[in-house]
Amino acid sequence: MKLVAGTAVVEDVETFVAALPDGGHETAVQAFDADYVAGREHLASAVEHANRAFEREENVASNRAVEILLYAAGRRQIREALAMGVAEGEQEVVVVVAGGDEDDAVTAVVDFLDDAVVLPAVEPPEAGVYGDRETIREFFDVGDAELDAAAGDLSGVVRERVALLDVEK
Repeated sequence: MKLVAGTAVVEDVETFVAALPDGGHETAVQAFDADYVAGREHLASAVEHANRAFEREENVASNRAVEILLYAAGRRQIREALAMGVAEGEQEVVVVVAGGDEDDAVTAVVDFLDDAVVLPAVEPPEAGVYGDRETIREFFDVGDAELDAAAGDLSGVVRERVALLDVEK
């Protein structure tokens, strides 16, 4: 899995999604509003769970990129999970590129986004959350008590939500 971060100006969500490079048959490409992303491990966990769901034929979505979105959002309903996706307007995005020819897909995504950079394969220890902490807490319904119990590790709580989606299936 590789991640690309950049700026997207989205005039129409459907048009943007259709124009986003798809990387070919074996490569899943999914764009997220960066405010909702709780770090590299959050998205890596979503990719891992989505791949496992397809291997076991337990996937909810017919498309692996959409399955990654469902796991990243910790929701079974595509409409609810789409809140993590891009919206109209200018925003920072994080794009997951997973499987197949990742290098070619990453190059295409970098060319597609403004000010795009490929994120490092390993997060620095202090960079646990990419997005906006309050947006993430609200979206994943993380209260003060739960965050305190997790020693403030918001990314860890979100990864737990990703894992719990398997239980809810």
